[in-house]
Amino acid sequence: MKEINCKLLIIGAGPGGYVCAIRAGQLGIDTVIVEQAKSGGTCLNVGCIPSKALIHAGEEFHKVRQMAGDKALFGIRVQQPTLDLAETMVWKSGIVSHLSNGIVGLLQKAKVKVLEGKARFRDGKTVLVETETGSQIVRAENIVIATGSAPVELPDLPFGGDVLSSAEALSLQEVPRRLVVVGGGYIGLELGTAFAKMGSDVTIVEATGQILPQYDADLVKPVAKRLSELGVTVLTNMIAKSLDNKGLVIADPDGNQQTLRADKVLVTVGRRPRTDGLGLEELGLDMAGRLIRIDERCRTSMRGVFAIGDVTGEPMLAHRASAQGEMVAEIVSGAKRVWDKRCIPAVCFTDPEVVSVGLSPAEARAQGNEVTIGQFSFSANGRAMTMGDESGFVRIVARADNHLVLGIQAVGSGVSELSGAFALAVEMGARLEDIAGTIHTHPTRSEAFQEAAFKALGHGLHG
Repeated sequence: MKEINCKLLIIGAGPGGYVCAIRAGQLGIDTVIVEQAKSGGTCLNVGCIPSKALIHAGEEFHKVRQMAGDKALFGIRVQQPTLDLAETMVWKSGIVSHLSNGIVGLLQKAKVKVLEGKARFRDGKTVLVETETGSQIVRAENIVIATGSAPVELPDLPFGGDVLSSAEALSLQEVPRRLVVVGGGYIGLELGTAFAKMGSDVTIVEATGQILPQYDADLVKPVAKRLSELGVTVLTNMIAKSLDNKGLVIADPDGNQQTLRADKVLVTVGRRPRTDGLGLEELGLDMAGRLIRIDERCRTSMRGVFAIGDVTGEPMLAHRASAQGEMVAEIVSGAKRVWDKRCIPAVCFTDPEVVSVGLSPAEARAQGNEVTIGQFSFSANGRAMTMGDESGFVRIVARADNHLVLGIQAVGSGVSELSGAFALAVEMGARLEDIAGTIHTHPTRSEAFQEAAFKALGHGLHG
């Protein structure tokens, strides 16, 4: 059996693992990374990137359909368009392949050794990797667990056939005539909206009283309105029970049942960490259920073993994993780093998009802060008007005494592109005066950010 010795072994080449490996290689650390599927992990291959490609294709097709026949969008008319989903998937796969190959090239440039196979711990310094060409032992001074997460499967709706996970939904070759989405969180709404724009009759089934339950009602309201305009049916406080030959059986809290006709059922009820089969029982790590407990340096309870990304819990976001991976690589190199982030931006790529950075008004008050809030609507923003979508707003939450910005939220078309500016403001400890005093380009949606700061200061200029 072949053996490899290295200073750093990373298990999983997703956005946390491959970033950790590249940074480690740049720092001159002898690094090995193990991946049993494709470089890029869930995010690149069956998550963030392909889903955004599908969302964009759905949006473009929807716009063109609005121009067909006697209809006119911006005065533009076209002939009745058609969508070839199989061709769309080829385009999507091309993007994924290009980016995945790019990661492989970056790992090679950083002199990282890549092993394709399944890893299993023998002890805290030794991992067995099963590859296509046989077994290989890797002994490492430091090990990073970056195995990510997988979709949660419901016991009565196992994946297979007409029951899809998000991964299978991103490989469909035809647009389902009737699609039922179980779970009204961000994944379900993103994909449900995309398929609705492509022509599916979509129904959302959510167990709680509100879609996007992690966001406050003011942010959700424009999204719910848009779903209604798209003809999407939203059923809240409903539980999916089973699938029979007539359709999906759902029930309300009193047990009253109804059946929804469905050609495909997409289950998006959350994600679970991928820790099974790793041999973690050989290490005796401190766990929180399936999650691996870590400290502020992403260290587990075993010396020399780190964990990053989804295996460590919420928020399960690619950019969180990448930031942790970069930090751990520097720690292994001897640098003094600590995970001390004021905020991790979260974006829901629905229509309209939702951004949340830092504390919401309720969260800020719950922490004992007296707050001042400034909110500016895109209905008074010139750029939003010229783009034909004025829904939504930007909201700033700040301390009332010293105007320190505690959180920023926004809902609207394209607001995901403002998330970096929002996060920078919170991370650097900006005050309302800093945002108000920064000249924002006209005409852009970013002006709403400055206007919200003006309003929080008590002198809104345009609304």
